[in-house]
Amino acid sequence: VQLQASGGGLVQTGGSLRLSCVASVRMYNNYVMGWFRQAPEKEREFGAALSRNGGSTSYTDSVKGRFTISRDNAKNTVYLQMTRLKPEDTAVYYCAASRGAIWSSIGFSDSYNYWGQGTEVTVSS
Repeated sequence: VQLQASGGGLVQTGGSLRLSCVASVRMYNNYVMGWFRQAPEKEREFGAALSRNGGSTSYTDSVKGRFTISRDNAKNTVYLQMTRLKPEDTAVYYCAASRGAIWSSIGFSDSYNYWGQGTEVTVSS
């Protein structure tokens, strides 16, 4: 499985960005999809996840109400729509796929088998 993330960039506080992650295989009903982020000099942290059938989502508290994870099955693409961005959202964002993770573990990076290369998001104050 190969994942290709894109869509990062420089945006002002309060702005929006949409990240995309294109998978080389069919994701629907096969993989839990997640977005993680890693800020400079910090550990990688969980951002959002989407269940295999798309029926459930999970978000870390700091992005709830601002970020939305979604999927286009026909394009094998997962999106992270980010709104009301803050300087603390500045990070490299990674998409990830997990074939075997149970839902209670989707916040842990070790639960994911495949990772994209990362796309950088910078939010200026």
